[in-house]
Amino acid sequence: MVPLPLHSRHVVLGAAFGELKGREVVDRVPGQAEDRALRSGAALIDTSAREVVRLTSPDRVSFLQGMVTQDVEGLAPGSVADAAMLTPKGAMVADARVVKRAEDFLLLTEPGHGATVLGALGRYLISEDAELSDASGELGQLSLVGPEAEALAERVLGLGPPAGAALRQFDAGGGTTGWAMPQGLLLPGVDLLVPVNALGEVFDRLLAGGATPVGMAALEVLRVERGTPRFGLDMDEKTIPLEANLQRAIHYQKGCYIGQEVIARATFRGHVNRHLVGLRFAGSGGPMPAPRTELFVGDRRVGWVTSVVESPRFGRIGLGYAHRDVAQDGTELTLPGGAGGATVAGLPFSEAPESPEPARPGGVAG
Repeated sequence: MVPLPLHSRHVVLGAAFGELKGREVVDRVPGQAEDRALRSGAALIDTSAREVVRLTSPDRVSFLQGMVTQDVEGLAPGSVADAAMLTPKGAMVADARVVKRAEDFLLLTEPGHGATVLGALGRYLISEDAELSDASGELGQLSLVGPEAEALAERVLGLGPPAGAALRQFDAGGGTTGWAMPQGLLLPGVDLLVPVNALGEVFDRLLAGGATPVGMAALEVLRVERGTPRFGLDMDEKTIPLEANLQRAIHYQKGCYIGQEVIARATFRGHVNRHLVGLRFAGSGGPMPAPRTELFVGDRRVGWVTSVVESPRFGRIGLGYAHRDVAQDGTELTLPGGAGGATVAGLPFSEAPESPEPARPGGVAG
């Protein structure tokens, strides 16, 4: 398992650790009001388990333009955008946040998928003057999430006001530059990209400035409530991005890229056969439905579960896929073997009718 660069600091804070695809994560920070910090304060999450692929050299723009769903050629230097890499059949290889800097591109991927992105890009890198490298060991990542996160980041790090999807530079200490960008799970807050040698100083400054250390389990609850899919859990190598509501990662007017014909056909047709939906599960006792648990209407298999959490606000909820003719809010579904039922819910989740007292949020699924 690849340890976090700040492992020793998390030990001092009393963190409980977990693992995602061979990379260490902070699962919980016992004794901290994690959920409260995420919803009403400024939660500090170490997201350095995410991986970083760097693309350099003169042909990097034209090469990447033909590889991803986003119009990276049209992005101004200093911009951030979501993108997906596809197979020729339109299925996902991975998703990534594309960071366009003056001298390179950075592709920020989910834990365990950096090698996949490197391999997929490398297979098509034939005559272009472009170089690929794994920069995960050079750059750490932190997330500040919550309604107070932006103000705290501006005060502690000296950030200027947010400017859309633009990067904001800050002094990470000792003349080292860090970068702030919009929060990647579509939650209030900012994500920080920091050279590893300055990561500890930035982390300490944010804690001293009032941020609350929080683990990934509590953030996972908020992610599911928001309806933001995660590759490796809610998306895989069989997912078409339109099924996962990833329209924000697709530029419909750009030139050719791998998998574009499938996306164009599905867009012209006006639908895909299944959609990512919210799920409210009946009851609160017993084991939670596992990922890949099938969903039925009568004897007909109509979908499957991908994520399940215990939400302090909504009880037992999750994400999953449902066939388009049963993906409407309020549709009743059943689980196999008399394991209970689920109701389709619109995303993001909104206030629900009265439900049983929920348990603590579950651990991070890997």
